[in-house]
Amino acid sequence: MTGTTMVDVRGLHKSFGKLEVLRGVDLQVAAGSVTVVLGPSGSGKSTLLRAINHLEKLDRGYVSIDGELIGYRRSGGKLYELKEREVLRQRTHIGFVFQNFNLFPHLTVLENVTEAPISALRRPKAQARAQALDLLARVGLADKAEVYPRQLSGGQQQRVAIARALALEPKVLLFDEPTSALDPELVGEVLDVIKDLARSGTTMIVVTHEIGFAREVADTVVFMDDGVVVEQGPPNAVLDAPRHERTRAFLSKVL
Repeated sequence: MTGTTMVDVRGLHKSFGKLEVLRGVDLQVAAGSVTVVLGPSGSGKSTLLRAINHLEKLDRGYVSIDGELIGYRRSGGKLYELKEREVLRQRTHIGFVFQNFNLFPHLTVLENVTEAPISALRRPKAQARAQALDLLARVGLADKAEVYPRQLSGGQQQRVAIARALALEPKVLLFDEPTSALDPELVGEVLDVIKDLARSGTTMIVVTHEIGFAREVADTVVFMDDGVVVEQGPPNAVLDAPRHERTRAFLSKVL
């Protein structure tokens, strides 16, 4: 872990109509670290992830990754939204693994993994293919390159989604409840892949309900409720000796 800040979230506010979902969120994530975000449904966890890669526009505050403002440029003390083309370029540095895989059903597994490097990064097809095969081997799916997503289990589809996110060689990987759509017996195979990434020094922010995973893998556990960060710290501090009553109440229900 280098100690430099890779993801810097400052004063994030986001409302949908009258519903205030993020109410001044601050979060700093060190390069090479794993941050696990816990909290009840509706606490703003997924909106926070979507704001980090500018899938949600912010009402106030800003996000920077590796020193670069995401979604905006600063001029004369004001923030101006970037053109969509610029935002798409920035997103190539931010891997996002969704709850429901979001694979392209009409493309093979290999094509799903090579599509973005070829179209967004203009990589030569042979290079993209070689890299994709390496990534599929890394997530234990080397033998599934030519099949279609519908021929895979949910756990296999999510592992393809992780390989696809890694294909862009992102600076940070965001996981939005990567195991919540899976049958219980398939959860372990996906968490094992994420654990392997953690050991390799990939900067990750993982929204999950898997407390055992948080305890084992996280450098920092963040507990969110009602659109704010209630507390954060090392797993043993937040999970075993939470300071805040809201954290204690949440953990008493899930542990």
